[in-house]
Amino acid sequence: MSCTNNLESAADMMCCACCGTAEGDDIKLKKCNGCYLVKYCSLKCQKEHRPQHKRACKKRAAELRDEILFKQPESTHWGDCPICCLPLSLDKHKSLMSPCCSKRICHGCVHANQMREVEMRLKKSCPFCRHPLPKSQEQAKMIIMKRVATIDPVALCQMGSIHLNDGDHDTAFDHHGAVQPVSVPS
Repeated sequence: MSCTNNLESAADMMCCACCGTAEGDDIKLKKCNGCYLVKYCSLKCQKEHRPQHKRACKKRAAELRDEILFKQPESTHWGDCPICCLPLSLDKHKSLMSPCCSKRICHGCVHANQMREVEMRLKKSCPFCRHPLPKSQEQAKMIIMKRVATIDPVALCQMGSIHLNDGDHDTAFDHHGAVQPVSVPS
């Protein structure tokens, strides 16, 4: 089997980029540590081929670093939608916090639930827990306050955010700081 010094053919043909030795039972080729594109049969071949490979290797290594650096995270600080398991948008206005179960649900799942309710002529309910939706903001606040009374951290944060948006900064701080660390006796 013959191989050229071309990077692509060396990677595809599974042979040494320097001498063209094919990988076999007795010869194991090792990938270049910089670019992972070419393979070598020995350290001697790697050193000998370095001047020809250096520029392409540095370019590919930079591409790999950029790929890792600019890769989108698998999830956001909001977490994933509990229904479709897709990452929630960073824009909090593209998801809905349900007061009954304190779950943040993406607008896609909210829309799908609304379509289901219209088609089946059902009452409006939470897409996650199926509890009836509150009829007013006051009723929603009462539901959240029931969860706050049980010291639910998500409900505390949600109520603090509501007070913050209303301009009531003192009460907002009270809700955000309501969970105190508990000391456990040794």
